[in-house]
Amino acid sequence: MVRKITPSQLRRQLRQAHSKQKRAVDKYNQEVRQHNRKVDRTVNQYNSEVRRHNARVRANRRKIASELKKLRSGSTTVRYQTLRSSTLALNTQYENLELREQEFDNFHNGAYFLDLSEKENANSLEASNVLESDEASAPEIDSSELVESEITDELNSISTELDNRWRGALFSLNPSNPDAARHFCTSAREVFVQILEIRAPDDAVIARDPECEKTDRGIPTRKSKIRYILVNAGIVNDAAVDFVDEDVKNVLQLFGIFNDGTHGSSSRFDLNKLLAIKTRVESGIVYLSKICSSS
Repeated sequence: MVRKITPSQLRRQLRQAHSKQKRAVDKYNQEVRQHNRKVDRTVNQYNSEVRRHNARVRANRRKIASELKKLRSGSTTVRYQTLRSSTLALNTQYENLELREQEFDNFHNGAYFLDLSEKENANSLEASNVLESDEASAPEIDSSELVESEITDELNSISTELDNRWRGALFSLNPSNPDAARHFCTSAREVFVQILEIRAPDDAVIARDPECEKTDRGIPTRKSKIRYILVNAGIVNDAAVDFVDEDVKNVLQLFGIFNDGTHGSSSRFDLNKLLAIKTRVESGIVYLSKICSSS
């Protein structure tokens, strides 16, 4: 038997159905608003990051243009011809990267690598100009800046020993230390060597490419190790290998200047130049470490 529904019961059921529908609509609208707010935050964060990235790119490119012009139009007397040539060679390698920029769109870390390389090229040009300059240190420069470091976890992620070695190198870099050059150069050079040894062991490099370029002793060259690291980072590109290899070579040139120019002492370099050497070496370590960490 069909149960009869009274008008009041029907109205109550309709109100309940309407209320249920309204709650469902309200819930849906609330979820939509939450989703939209989340999307807005994501879009705003992305746009903010894009603006910051573009600002960094513009700043680095202005810096490169300015420092390159300064280096090319410097005084007739060039103190450090080898370093100057190396710095200009690094800039040429960077220009090669720029010409092949579209190729890096195909690599997972391609844009990141180009950003790091652009900054590295700018740092190299700036360091060379400071070392060639006749300007004395600004009075506000303090020797305590020599032991401060922008390196945070970059080296620790590779080896705690390497991080300790870098801190020791900074500790020795003091104008009053008569053996500053030897201590700093020995420790800093070893950091570069060990980064490559740890991230690109000889056996692993040869196992991947038995025909890789080798030294007279039959071990992979620095460039072979760099290629191995970049491939691990997803960057298979000869121009990238050439740039990183030239960058390491450029930093190593500084060690020769530090030793030859000071005859075992930092006394001939004022604080401004000591900071330039320290900052350039530091930026090279960060650059190489970040490339390794992206693999």
